Amino acid sequence: MAIEVRIPTILRTYTDGAKAVEAEGETLADLFEDLETRHTGIRERIVDGTELRRFVNVYLNDEDVRFLDGISTKLSDGDSITILPAVAGGMN
Repeated sequence: MAIEVRIPTILRTYTDGAKAVEAEGETLADLFEDLETRHTGIRERIVDGTELRRFVNVYLNDEDVRFLDGISTKLSDGDSITILPAVAGGMN
């Protein structure tokens, strides 16, 4: 089951500069484990223990996984995952 994972610029050092990589998994948690075997160090930048890091947004086919089942969200062949760092800031 191949799933495309789009990688933000800040994490591309873990993927040798690749903007997108393939990974496998029945759930998002499984996918992150597979991603870690292919790109060592990337998982800890996305997941803190068993939850997504606070300032990382993950989308499954344009749906925020926090509104689905979080890292327990089920995946299907051909799905697309987008990882985006949250953007904060502005004027006070």
